[in-house]
Amino acid sequence: MKFIVSSTYLLKQLQVLGGVINSSNTLPILDNFLFELDQTKLTVSASDLETTMASSLDVESDSKGSVAIPARLLLDTLKTFPEQPLTFVVEEDSNTVEISSNHGKYALAYADGNEFPKAVTLEDPSKTVVTGDVLATAISKTIFAAGNDDLRPVMSGVFFQFSTEGLTFVATDAHKLVKYTREDIKASQVAEFIMPKKPLTLLKGILAASEEEVSIEYNESNAKFTFENSELICRLIDGKYPNYEAVIPKENPNKLTIDRTQFLNSVKRVSIFSNKTTHQIRLKIAGAELNISAEDIDYSNKAEERLTCDYQGDDMQIGFNSRFLTEMLNNLGSDEVQLEMSMPNRAGILTPIDGLDEGEQVTMLVMPVMLNG
Repeated sequence: MKFIVSSTYLLKQLQVLGGVINSSNTLPILDNFLFELDQTKLTVSASDLETTMASSLDVESDSKGSVAIPARLLLDTLKTFPEQPLTFVVEEDSNTVEISSNHGKYALAYADGNEFPKAVTLEDPSKTVVTGDVLATAISKTIFAAGNDDLRPVMSGVFFQFSTEGLTFVATDAHKLVKYTREDIKASQVAEFIMPKKPLTLLKGILAASEEEVSIEYNESNAKFTFENSELICRLIDGKYPNYEAVIPKENPNKLTIDRTQFLNSVKRVSIFSNKTTHQIRLKIAGAELNISAEDIDYSNKAEERLTCDYQGDDMQIGFNSRFLTEMLNNLGSDEVQLEMSMPNRAGILTPIDGLDEGEQVTMLVMPVMLNG
């Protein structure tokens, strides 16, 4: 088995695939990339058993075969080469892969390609097609709100809801919730599944600003994303997603509209003076004035700022965890945002006023914290 490939082209593909490999694997074979050669087509795969990703590369060759090559060693070697053709030759008698560059030869021990776990094939999947940048946006708008609690695995992923009306992506950790919908893209049939964070993070990185179409196939237990010359298959999170619609308050008579950057900067500044465990800040709204304050009684630290805003509703005081508010405001790209509230003990709803595409909607929900005194 022998092939010739460009060093930078190979490195670029392998760096993406390398994101799948865990730093410590239960099976030693998973520390390798699987190289499968079929004449001029080389398919390289990486897996952690839950997620498997494969990319096809064009190479010069007229042979076939498969070997598993140590990922870390190969990546570290490729990073040091300037652009040049590399020749890979599998030496079966010495059980090594020999790489020849313009300047030298390097031999790596390989493992049998047949030991590498096979990717699952999806039986009878449903299918939806979206463009890469739409999927990447949906992921980045929601993934930050997903939880990290191992005891509630369903909340540690992003909930995909596809219907003939549009696509909805939801993430929550019980303190904050984000719902992102696209009414301009529709699925042929209704489907719901929960995607784990790791494959989503990989997809977000690969598909950002990509105009390519991504085909999403899914069944009860797995999902497969196919785009350009790559495919990613992952196991879905098992379980029923909580009824998120039930926690979004419907009647919110108190509406605050404010410049996003100004609000964000104020919250960041004032929160430096907040209690280090609760991160609590207080919003006091009356007329066209928003007063943001925080206090850390243990250290006699306190801060307050006044901002002008557009407010319709009753005068009110409400407390929030500043970290959640900051994360949400950071994640909105609009100039102005609206915060809708009903009562100090009910969730606040944050939405962008501008900066959205046609058919795009973002609703962010943040739970209040009880104000003392």
